[in-house]
Amino acid sequence: MPKRQILRGVYAITDSKLLPDDTQLQIAAESAMRGGLKLLQYRDKTADASKALRQARLLNDLCLSYNCQLIINDDPELAKASDAAGVHLGQSDQSLSHARELLGKAAIIGSTCHNSLELAAIAAKSGADYLAFGRFFPSTTKPNAPMACLDTLKLASRFNLPLVAIGGITLESLPSLAKAGASMVAAVAGIFAQPCPETAVRTFRHAFEPTLSFTSYEANYDTLSRSL
Repeated sequence: MPKRQILRGVYAITDSKLLPDDTQLQIAAESAMRGGLKLLQYRDKTADASKALRQARLLNDLCLSYNCQLIINDDPELAKASDAAGVHLGQSDQSLSHARELLGKAAIIGSTCHNSLELAAIAAKSGADYLAFGRFFPSTTKPNAPMACLDTLKLASRFNLPLVAIGGITLESLPSLAKAGASMVAAVAGIFAQPCPETAVRTFRHAFEPTLSFTSYEANYDTLSRSL
């Protein structure tokens, strides 16, 4: 498992419809990593166990070469088998405590919170490493997902954890998300449906990262890292 890093920047999520085979997945993922991607989430709801493990290992090898960290969607067992950095759990997935027990305290575990501070509080208390809110804007990937609002991000700062914004993210919306408290922005089509994922990530970074403020979470990060 790679060394843990501060969770701050651009977070890309793969899509099996956009990247249907190993070659397309590898080319697009490596392109995004050249742009300075911070986290990459492997998400394929249709893959059988063999394909999922093969692709997860492929992506993890790339991540190790580009100082990126691989997160597996929904599947702590796959995260462990592929030596990924961690797992992202939705509300209908396995419990966070199970994932932590399986993957260890150094793993990154994220939790979907939709637009709910109550869900965020439960995830934070259970030991989540980041809280994901969204969708904030109309999304082609999840058009029917519940809407989230910027005020929820602002109020979620109380949990002193990295906050991820997802859902229809555009260049124009990045400064407002950073101002509201997002430390990472996640995108699917915004990166992998573009002609050049590297350019898409760089453009997102240049619009988002300069607007980020230094958080109390980051101020305490060295202490957190030494305790792992």
